[in-house]
Amino acid sequence: MEICLVVLLFIPYLFLKYYLTDHDTKAEKDLVRFAEGIWLMSENRFEEAFRYFDESVKANPKSAVAYAYRGKCNLHDENYFSAIYDISQALSFDNTLSDCYLDKGKAHYALQEFEEAFREFDKAVWFFRNQNPYALRMRGLARLRIDQFTQSERDLQRAAELGDEDSVLILSQSPFSVDLAKPLREPTSRR
Repeated sequence: MEICLVVLLFIPYLFLKYYLTDHDTKAEKDLVRFAEGIWLMSENRFEEAFRYFDESVKANPKSAVAYAYRGKCNLHDENYFSAIYDISQALSFDNTLSDCYLDKGKAHYALQEFEEAFREFDKAVWFFRNQNPYALRMRGLARLRIDQFTQSERDLQRAAELGDEDSVLILSQSPFSVDLAKPLREPTSRR
């Protein structure tokens, strides 16, 4: 009898706890908190956005979102080492920010560190569940730079299937396309 009473009281407790608990993650709350800086970036006012997020990082030193967006500003300004630092800091606080892996990969790619770029793009593709054509294209380009031609072609084809026109263009160029005007084998001459 007492067990039934405990169960009957426990079920409403679970419902109340679920409905009264805040379900937003820290990153989601930070996106709302830093909406002004995100708006500055969307308006291509990167210098002001950098100042905003620089102050935000100083005021909130454990905010993954503030570091991530300051890293985006650094990436835009081609400060690749600073971008890698900021994005690494963001990932140390929240390793589920998929855009961070993409941005960190872009910085490594720009520094011609193709192995590291591939690793970051690979993580981005995983976090985007193979549904982000840009991440697939960038992973394909990094694979191309480290001589993984078949895998690169597969990534670019998947990106093209998802509607990425740049991947279609890349696939139409060497080393993926075969020029049909040239014969595959030179004919042997008979004397």
